Amino acid sequence: MGAKPFVAIAFAAVALCLIAASGDQVNAHISDEQFRQLLQKVADGWNEGDAAKAVGCFTEDAVYIEPPDRQVYRGRAALFEFFGGDKKPEPPMRMTWHYLGFNAGEQIGFGEYTFQMNRRYHGVVVVRVRGGKISNWREYQYESALSWEDFTAKNPF
Repeated sequence: MGAKPFVAIAFAAVALCLIAASGDQVNAHISDEQFRQLLQKVADGWNEGDAAKAVGCFTEDAVYIEPPDRQVYRGRAALFEFFGGDKKPEPPMRMTWHYLGFNAGEQIGFGEYTFQMNRRYHGVVVVRVRGGKISNWREYQYESALSWEDFTAKNPF
């Protein structure tokens, strides 16, 4: 066997391995703990004023929405700007997760949170994960000056 067929076979084998590996990444399922780490990384990025860190948790084609269309952002570039871009937002963002839940089979989870910047909001986000990153973010929130403890005082758990 000459060198050319061997090189062609080796190249084909490497290409198939790369295709298989990239397919595994796209279809990779994350665990409950990985979901918690992913959402905490988003919060850490916001809390640190690091838009790149937060947006790195989202797929390139991610959709971020507050229904029906109070806020709609499509794609990482739009999210990067929404998250503060190259400048640290003033006043700084503050995100705290209270409860997180995740269905690993469906790759869909939720988080109950308090977010503060210019105003304070308490809310819930429903998230779809694809390939280990957030592909869809749908949030429902209420503006309130109350602390989380006072906001949930009549039904704490």
